[in-house]
Amino acid sequence: VQLQASGGGLVQAGGSLRLSCAASGSIFSINAMGWYRQAPGKQRELVAAITRGGITSYADSVKGRFTISRDNAKNLVYLQMNSLKAEDTAVYYCNVVVAGSWLTSWGQGTLVTVSS
Repeated sequence: VQLQASGGGLVQAGGSLRLSCAASGSIFSINAMGWYRQAPGKQRELVAAITRGGITSYADSVKGRFTISRDNAKNLVYLQMNSLKAEDTAVYYCNVVVAGSWLTSWGQGTLVTVSS
C-alpha cells in the first residue's frame, strides 16, 4: 500500500485546514485508516483513526477540534482540523491497518504550521 498525504500549510491559530490522503496498491487489504503527527523533538503520535465501518477515535488533545472521515470507494481519508493551536504544528502522516497492524513504512507526510 502506498500513501500520499496532502493539504498541509501555514495557518494562524484558530484557523482550519483539511488534510487528504490517497491510498493505492493493495487497497483491498485496508481496514482502519488514520492520521499520525510528529512535532519537532517529539515522538510520532496517533491523532485520529477510523474503521472501515466509520467508527472513529481521537487523541484527547484534538477531541472536539479534529474530524476524521473516509471515502471507501475512492480510498481516501481526510482530517478536518479546526480551532488550530500552535501545539498542533507537526508533520502529519496518514497510515492504514493491514492484517491487524499499522504499516511500518511511512509515506511522505504533510507539514502543518500554526502561527500564534
